[in-house]
Amino acid sequence: MMELKHGDMIPSVVLKDKNGNDFDLDQFKGRQPVVVYFYPRNFTPGCTTEACDFRDQYQDFKDLGAEVIAISSDSSESHSKFSKQYNLPFIFLSDENKMARKTFGVRSSLLGIVPGRETFVFDKNGALKMRYNSLSASNHTSNALQTLKDLSTQG
Repeated sequence: MMELKHGDMIPSVVLKDKNGNDFDLDQFKGRQPVVVYFYPRNFTPGCTTEACDFRDQYQDFKDLGAEVIAISSDSSESHSKFSKQYNLPFIFLSDENKMARKTFGVRSSLLGIVPGRETFVFDKNGALKMRYNSLSASNHTSNALQTLKDLSTQG
């Protein structure tokens, strides 16, 4: 399994969005920072909490020029229902074959039973600036925001 490290470039991975369209993860490279977060499943308590945290602070991410992308192995249809039910304004991508999870090096939790929960922040050039791994849904949003704020003060 590949292990993304600080400074590595965002991988070019093409996944289906919630509408079933192809979406290339590296399309933001050279244009804007991007937060990519992997989570286990739609409609579960922790994942819903995490998604709503990103939703509630989405304007803060936009104010810092960043886009938020959520990835799980759920289908495009499930993502569409999930984002509609909770009014989630950011991008959802379906990684049904777990290709993106492998490419990013996201590890499973709880003896490999639960897909990992991990957040990555890439600067506008596509370089990895933060990697945060915790099965707990809390702190992913605040850590990503703090990294983006630190990047914006560095010029």
